Amino acid sequence: MIILAVETSCDETAVALVRDGRETIAALVASQAKMHEIYGGVVPEIASRKHVEVITQLTDQVLLDANLSKSEIDAVAVSYAPGLIGALLVGLNFAKAVAYALDVPLIPVHHVRGHIAANYLAYPQLEPPFVCLCVSGGTSLIVDVKSYVDMEILGATRDDASGECFDKVARVLGLGYPGGPVIDRLSQNGDDSRFPMPQVNIKDAPMDLSFSGLKTATLNLIHNMQQKEEEIPVEDLSASLSRAVSDMLVPRVMKASERCGYQKVAVVGGVAANSRIRADLTKACDASNTALYLPPLSLCGDNAQMVGSQAYYEYLENKVADWDLNAYANRDISKG
Repeated sequence: MIILAVETSCDETAVALVRDGRETIAALVASQAKMHEIYGGVVPEIASRKHVEVITQLTDQVLLDANLSKSEIDAVAVSYAPGLIGALLVGLNFAKAVAYALDVPLIPVHHVRGHIAANYLAYPQLEPPFVCLCVSGGTSLIVDVKSYVDMEILGATRDDASGECFDKVARVLGLGYPGGPVIDRLSQNGDDSRFPMPQVNIKDAPMDLSFSGLKTATLNLIHNMQQKEEEIPVEDLSASLSRAVSDMLVPRVMKASERCGYQKVAVVGGVAANSRIRADLTKACDASNTALYLPPLSLCGDNAQMVGSQAYYEYLENKVADWDLNAYANRDISKG
């Protein structure tokens, strides 16, 4: 089954052709990161307009790269939630038009479910059940992936997402957007014990997360040094922040794995590219004899391959949309 997949949930226009949920035939991503960098973050209206400008050409190019005709497409998949509502609507309406014109099924895909499916492309042997840590600029979740389409949230952030924490700190430091990759690179040469960072434990929900206090504490450190006209040790600060985020995530996902008894952990999302988190998870999984599935860096960020992969399994469960399908800025992953 060949699925044309579309992803426009934020600032990347992505289109891909995926076969049977496990093979990428062709894929392209048009990133807007440089455009939004001058604003220190994504401007929703600009993101939506840029999706409109490139999505048709991107789709035509993917078909050319794959040497396939439109008639060979068996279904169209699209991220419909969660994300920036205007950006989502561009991809959704484009996908509807293509599916209608080709008279093929339209498959709705939850964006975070798509991220989880990125590991199916990287690891053909991976099958549910497993525990998945989903971490990005807008999401921080620990998910019990019971089957390809049955998922339950075990832990979630009560406020900010981990990626947002990195982005906001990078913005104040003048490091550009997105902030995660820059902070990760700087942290390689820093002292992660230089700045003790706060950790939050939520008494009635031990697997829930919170990054608001960590973000505020880091920003206060920066502002205090700026007010005193002190030089900011950016590498040490980056290393301390990366350690604090990892210390928030890794013990919780390992506790979730132990509770579920799967002995399989996957990590997905843009923050899954963070080298400290990857290293700490590798160490923790090795110590507990738990299999760890880390996607390649190319599949950590937003892409359409992941949407096409998850769409295949949604289709097998007859989860096909009507033409009145709407986009949603927020939606529970367990609802699909």
